[in-house]
Amino acid sequence: EKDLDFLWGILKNALEQAVEGLLEMRSREGERLRTDMMNKLDSIRATVDEISAKSATLVDEYKNKLYEKIKELAKDIQLDENRLLTEVAIFADKATIDEEIVRLGSHIQEFKKTLSIQVPIGKKVDFIVQEMNGEINTIGSKCSDLSVVNSVIEVKSVIEKIREQVQNIE
Repeated sequence: EKDLDFLWGILKNALEQAVEGLLEMRSREGERLRTDMMNKLDSIRATVDEISAKSATLVDEYKNKLYEKIKELAKDIQLDENRLLTEVAIFADKATIDEEIVRLGSHIQEFKKTLSIQVPIGKKVDFIVQEMNGEINTIGSKCSDLSVVNSVIEVKSVIEKIREQVQNIE
């Protein structure tokens, strides 16, 4: 009986130290993950800002190209010029990515905010990553400009890296 009490005292001390070390290690790892994800989010934000700046001119370019293409294809057909301009404008407006850029920015902001709270956040950040992925996919499907497509691929790559890291968060 005395031996068991003595052994338990030694074992208990060792277990407490091991658990304390494990918790400290998890805390350090969590902080490194948080820092890395914050850097990745900043990278995404910078690339999205570049896409946004480029998209301001893309709609006009797209409108002009579409208008010229239709005029060329319909050169022997009498067209209502105003109607053509209206239809081109409507079609080009559907290609705008302003809403997706705003929502993506909102998701980045919410992700950063969530990383600063001290409760289990794994499911929430996993959901936010899915939403970010959806927005960047929509941007990619609406834009055919090569520089925007390359930027979309870059953002998707970074989002995938974040998604992999999120799998290690409680």
